[in-house]
Amino acid sequence: MVKGTGNLKTKASRSGLFAIMLILGICMIIPFLWTLSASFKNNNEIFSYPIKWIPEIFRWSNYKEVCEKIPFIAYYLNTLKISIIVTVGQVVTCSLAAYSFSKMHYPGRDKIFLCYLATLMVPWHVIMIPQFIIIKNLGLNDSHWSLILINLFSAFGVFLLRQFMMGIPEELSEAARIDGCGEFKIYSTIVFPMCKPGIATLVVFTFNFMWNDYMAPMIYLTSERLRTIQIGLASFRTQYGSEYGLIMAGTVCALIPMLLIFAVGQKYLVEGVAFSGLKG
Repeated sequence: MVKGTGNLKTKASRSGLFAIMLILGICMIIPFLWTLSASFKNNNEIFSYPIKWIPEIFRWSNYKEVCEKIPFIAYYLNTLKISIIVTVGQVVTCSLAAYSFSKMHYPGRDKIFLCYLATLMVPWHVIMIPQFIIIKNLGLNDSHWSLILINLFSAFGVFLLRQFMMGIPEELSEAARIDGCGEFKIYSTIVFPMCKPGIATLVVFTFNFMWNDYMAPMIYLTSERLRTIQIGLASFRTQYGSEYGLIMAGTVCALIPMLLIFAVGQKYLVEGVAFSGLKG
């Protein structure tokens, strides 16, 4: 009798948790549905109350006008180029640094890592001006390389991958060293392939940050042909008003790569966040 009561309580708690998560999920998806609906409306319909989720007339022309009023495809490709290069670059640099901090033994290793990790506490706005001066002196201002260079290294990425590598048994590395493998071979053939969840998590976070970055492109890019998608969408906001229908249409198009990234890496993302929070 007691056992049956316990099972009933467990089922009730699970049902309650499922209901809560369902409500939270609906609340989170409503803004996306509103954005999709607004992308087919004009300004008057967008701000009408109560909300009309299904437009009376679908304005497919909003998507066409986005490409006509600004070089939207060029901005899209620029953002894709920068995001992919930075993401691949961070995977390489962060994984190499994480291997050094987790599997190699040398004096002061943990202290160096602690100092490196402390840079996460420095707001970007503090180093924004010195960073701009350095980039300008290097002659990389008004180029995509300026954005790539300042984002090619990440203390957070090193910390994330180090957590995974710390969980890989040390015996594997020691056995490889006994067999004559060098550090780079151990990293590339043993440690790196075993960090797939961490790498997927880093890819999602980095791509998401670069795709949605607005401040850095606004500071470093002045030529119209080099602008990113976020700067392009901001151009629909003027002193005299905003074309919200076009902004929403462009936003829907901008969401497509992120949705694909999250859909592909969802499994690894959840596993990666959970694992990195427990190890260390």
